[in-house]
Amino acid sequence: MKREFLKGLDLSDEQVDAIMAEHGKDVETSKSQFTELQTENESLHTQIADRDKDIKSLKKDSGDNEDLSKQLTDLQDKYKSDTESLTAQLSQTKLNGALTAALTGAKVRNPKAVEGLLDMDKVKFTDEGKLEGLDDQLSALKESDGYLFDEGQKAGYEPKGGNGSDDNNQVQTLVDAFK
Repeated sequence: MKREFLKGLDLSDEQVDAIMAEHGKDVETSKSQFTELQTENESLHTQIADRDKDIKSLKKDSGDNEDLSKQLTDLQDKYKSDTESLTAQLSQTKLNGALTAALTGAKVRNPKAVEGLLDMDKVKFTDEGKLEGLDDQLSALKESDGYLFDEGQKAGYEPKGGNGSDDNNQVQTLVDAFK
């Protein structure tokens, strides 16, 4: 979606910014889902290729029954450990994707920098797809390091004395005249 298209619909800049921000959240969510699926796909292809290779090896070496049983046990252990590591990798990818989406939704200026400030041991990814322990840390960061978050422009701030001095100091007027 392009800003020019939205401006062509006679929308105000604030409306365009709001639409683009919401669209950006959807794009980040889609990117994280794509990354998760891509990682899962690659790991499954690798796992299938390894299993096919091992099965061919077993068919070739199927001479002795005792050796075959030992190889089968070894392969089952290997597949179990591979499956566990791939499951852990997939859950970490899902956590990273959900974290990136949550940080984008919280209007973080630099998600990688904020991620470095978070205690990731306290952040857990639930089965419902939610992040536990993140909201408390983000609210604490907003209080301590508010510059990391994009809060928009603050309207109505007009400092006093911004239009010059009302002081009619004659000495200062003469000094300014001779400069």
